[in-house]
Amino acid sequence: MEAHHIGFEPLTVQQIYTIVKNRQPLILSDEAEKAIQKCRDYLDVALPQRSQPVYGVNTGFGSLCKVRVPDAELEQLQRNLILSHASGTGGVLDTFLIRILLFLKIRSLAFGHSGVRLLTVQRLIDMYNADVLPVIYEQGSLGASGDLCPLAHMSLPLLGEGNVLVDGVQQSAAEVLASKGWESLRLASKEGLALLNGTQFMAAHAVMALAEAERMLHAANITASLSLDAWSCKDEPFDDRIHQLRRQQGQIDVAAAIRNILEGSELFHEPKEQVQDPYSFRCIPQVHGASLDAIRYCEMIFNREVNGVTDNPNIFPDDDAILSGGNFHGQPLAIALDFLAIAVSELANISERRVYRMLSGSRQLPEFLIEGGGLYSGLMIPQYTAASLVSQNKQLCSPASVDSIPSCNEQEDHVSMGANAATKCLRVVANSWQVLAIEWMTAAQAMDFRRPAQSSPLLERLHQQYREQVPFLQADRYMHPDLEASRHFLQGL
Repeated sequence: MEAHHIGFEPLTVQQIYTIVKNRQPLILSDEAEKAIQKCRDYLDVALPQRSQPVYGVNTGFGSLCKVRVPDAELEQLQRNLILSHASGTGGVLDTFLIRILLFLKIRSLAFGHSGVRLLTVQRLIDMYNADVLPVIYEQGSLGASGDLCPLAHMSLPLLGEGNVLVDGVQQSAAEVLASKGWESLRLASKEGLALLNGTQFMAAHAVMALAEAERMLHAANITASLSLDAWSCKDEPFDDRIHQLRRQQGQIDVAAAIRNILEGSELFHEPKEQVQDPYSFRCIPQVHGASLDAIRYCEMIFNREVNGVTDNPNIFPDDDAILSGGNFHGQPLAIALDFLAIAVSELANISERRVYRMLSGSRQLPEFLIEGGGLYSGLMIPQYTAASLVSQNKQLCSPASVDSIPSCNEQEDHVSMGANAATKCLRVVANSWQVLAIEWMTAAQAMDFRRPAQSSPLLERLHQQYREQVPFLQADRYMHPDLEASRHFLQGL
């Protein structure tokens, strides 16, 4: 497979997701190599000439920045930083997320403002390309001085410490390094800090959550369209003239998508007895459209982040400047991740309401979409599952970004809690996929009771493909496999 050259060209979240998913090997571009080397050469020359200490380079960290560290101990300082900060707990990060995190850290260092050596960046690339993945834990980051704790775990194998995942199995990093012929690194000044400062844990979750959310919005529109026909809903609320009056772009775009999905449907355009449909059907463009607008906002924030430098201090060789700031603070990501979780949660929230309506025994459909109700429960309990997941989403959508617990002896007196926003956002995404899958399963069952009437060619084709995996429910059966198959089908749209 053709390698991806790490350079200065802007990348979108979707491009990064695709590069990592396709497992493209990485190579540093010539411009990136030159920038990294130029920055390191400058630091090696400038540091001995400075009378004033440089934070994290020849000082302690956090509130210990007041303590100057002798030159002879600078290597030990960087090693100690990584060892002491590797204090994570909880579950081990998904391997796909670890790959994204590594990619983002390599990319940030490649801009040449971090002071690391080429050797160090190349070792990260070697690990990525060989799929030797550092064991990183889900919990431990405040999302303030960057993702210190998880990035310390990312950095441990560089020193021959900690564990790595090889083919999904945890092994000693020292043993794997030896088998690869890789020597443990002895970090130079600033390198440990450059590795640990940064927002790559949060950003990796953002990349994955956004890519899933964009796919989910498409799947939610298709699923809702099937529900509209399955429950014999009116086409009037999707008329473009209505949506142009409000001027909300997401709403306009979703209404157009629904009309396109249902083009050619005899069910959608036939006259209906009811005057209006409930909001969960009639207001699909307004609700899905609001989520679409939120997703687009988050995409803008995340695209900026993955194209930036987020460690500290930042080095500007051309300006003879080493500047200490706060680019590691995760507030932009924290707020956007909270926003994204809410946007995704609402797709599930309105979906569950459509499920409930389709099971109600109205509009010429049997109660719980099963003949012989009483003896059979039909699709009664999948709605319970959807309600449980939607309720959990509501609890998870309490924003993490409004919380802050001071740390480091009040030096880090406002933190973003962006890492918590990140992990719970992915949980909301997973929950919401399952809720939408339950709606698809319900709408497909209801559609079979509408025969011989037909939906649109697109939906009829998808319905037929689905029935090859999940048959019509004629009598009660073990439902978990149907839920799983429905989710996998929907995620593949």
